[in-house]
Amino acid sequence: MGVALARAAQWTAAGSGTGTLEITPLNESLLNQIIKFAEDFSTRHPQEAAFVFREPLEWQTQLDCSVFGEGYEINEATVQSEARDKDGQPLLLLTASTLRVRSFDQLSCLLQIAMEKKLKEAQTCLEANRDPIVKILGPEYGTVEGEDMSMLHLLDRMKKDDDPETEMKMKINLLLHQLDLQLLNSSLKHISQDIRLSPAAINNEVDLLKNFSGKGEDTVLESLEYTSDYIFSNGCRAPPWRQVHGEICYLAIKPHDTDPLYITCSTAGVFLNGVSNNKGFHGGQKSTRYCAQIGLGVFLEYEESKIYCIQDDQSYGTAQRVEELGRLELFCLEKKAAKKDTEEERRSSTVSLKIKKKTRGVSSESVKIRPASKWYGKSSGRFEEVSESSSETEEDEEQPIRHQEGNTDLPSEYWGIQKLAKYLKGGNPTATLIALCSMRDFNLSQETCQLAIRDTGCLEVLINLLDTEEIKCQIGSLKILKEISQNTLIRHAIADLGGLEIMVKILDSPDNDLKCLAAETIANVARFKRARRTVRQHRGIKRLVGLLECVSVGSTSLTPYQAKDTEVARCGALALWSCSKSAKNKAAIRKAGGIPLLARWLKSSEANILTPIVGTLQECASEPSYRLAIRTEGMIENLVKNLSSEHEELQMHCASAIFKCAEDKETRDLVRQYGGLQPLCVLLGNSENKQLLAAVTGAIWKCAISGENVSK
Repeated sequence: MGVALARAAQWTAAGSGTGTLEITPLNESLLNQIIKFAEDFSTRHPQEAAFVFREPLEWQTQLDCSVFGEGYEINEATVQSEARDKDGQPLLLLTASTLRVRSFDQLSCLLQIAMEKKLKEAQTCLEANRDPIVKILGPEYGTVEGEDMSMLHLLDRMKKDDDPETEMKMKINLLLHQLDLQLLNSSLKHISQDIRLSPAAINNEVDLLKNFSGKGEDTVLESLEYTSDYIFSNGCRAPPWRQVHGEICYLAIKPHDTDPLYITCSTAGVFLNGVSNNKGFHGGQKSTRYCAQIGLGVFLEYEESKIYCIQDDQSYGTAQRVEELGRLELFCLEKKAAKKDTEEERRSSTVSLKIKKKTRGVSSESVKIRPASKWYGKSSGRFEEVSESSSETEEDEEQPIRHQEGNTDLPSEYWGIQKLAKYLKGGNPTATLIALCSMRDFNLSQETCQLAIRDTGCLEVLINLLDTEEIKCQIGSLKILKEISQNTLIRHAIADLGGLEIMVKILDSPDNDLKCLAAETIANVARFKRARRTVRQHRGIKRLVGLLECVSVGSTSLTPYQAKDTEVARCGALALWSCSKSAKNKAAIRKAGGIPLLARWLKSSEANILTPIVGTLQECASEPSYRLAIRTEGMIENLVKNLSSEHEELQMHCASAIFKCAEDKETRDLVRQYGGLQPLCVLLGNSENKQLLAAVTGAIWKCAISGENVSK
């Protein structure tokens, strides 16, 4: 069992404490098998079930004294089993919330008593006892770095003596070893379902590309061939000794205008040979004709006239590619028929951005971004970002709207900020702080003021101030950035200038005001995919989850220190809410241990923190692992409770979360058991708030799948 827990089970990042078991389908399957093994142990192996553990399995239980009945002695908050060892010590002892179990017999009885809480109890027990065999049989039977050495130890002991206890330990160890193999087998079945590429899928992709290869002008490639014609029985063309590493086949590709390329196709993806840190086939392809024909989206044009094309979206399937290629052919015909791009239009569509580079010895470069043709619409954003969620909203694909502003008819605020710019750029810390305070006196919610800060070069200065050691200047800068980052153009500019990376570092600051402002600004900026990816790649998700680890929830009166901690958690939840629109970020939140913390804050009575918490949960509820966690962590009860809140936005997010979670029958039953159907029906009467009405209607629709809910 130790090997399965170490290798197969999925654990969260340790964070500030020990890691916890993620709520995933794989872990649920492993836990259910362990529970069945323990429940049946006393019936199938009565002698071994009476064996007293070397040390008790100890964990914090959710069970109270009232669930224990015959066979147990109850004295106020203490429960002892009548069954005792040879020294008269109870084999089960519950003191307050600490539970100690010392035999399989008592473990079996406990799981039967726990009923619907048995899954949570098993999870907590294994989290507190990462290698339970050590507690059961002794440290010499432990698992070291995922390797089980207990069998070798047993054989050694059996040679030396014929002790009955050693024979009993051998039997128990063999039973646990058998369970270990069963768990590992089960985990392999689950893992095999997650393989992204198969020989059949690659075959289909190659056949599709071959249709667009040849000598013609409209073809994307000159040739595309497998390096081997021999196909093994499993569909792979790679030799067996490479198949064990996941490799499927190899391709030789000849573009029209570059040297041949050699590709390795594996279960993990498609890779260009001979390129370090490459990002796949399209990421390494530099053929300008290929890029023009296949329509990969945005091009970056450096002053040295080198052209690189951004990687194609890996989430595209065959059907989508066929559709896009069909549309591309139509687009090419229209483009040949009418060339309307004049020199003035190209000049107006070219935007120069100053990219701040922190590479040693390299000055900032002017990078011109030329958007792909208007035919691509919002899809160009999809090609810019690699491997993000395909289910993100239109706001995630937002493209900055460039304003052509002249120097006439600008309000006085614009010129006022322009005058402040020189003091902000060239002053000492005191002058800089005064300039920051003066800038805050302007109405920063006005677009004119926001763009004035960008146009005068103040935005670069504000971001540079974040990298100083002057806390007051950092706070002043973040207060301004938090306000102006409501603007789409400013959000993109902050990301381009490296502001997100610095703000993620600030999340480690001991100053709570700084952490709050940084998290709120991240929440504003991370509304498009590239920004969310930057936060994740710089370990921002783990830091944001860490902001939720604060005071105990549910306190009626908070000290000023606890109130500030609660505000930090609220700001962290806001940032997680924005970041959770990405599938990879949802997985990162789960791995960082965010689910138990979100469940904990869901019990709060403060609407200002409940709204981002529920918003994050309903965003993540599109993933099966989150739906399972919301059900098993007891969150449905709190979601139902908050349907009766006075805040309509909170009601809307609760209804939306129920709508997504009610895919599962167990969740639909829980909504009915906790009385959630009545408040949902009451909210149907609110016809003015269309968003709330849509969420409530969806929740009722999903709940109505169950016949019991319909009659209710």
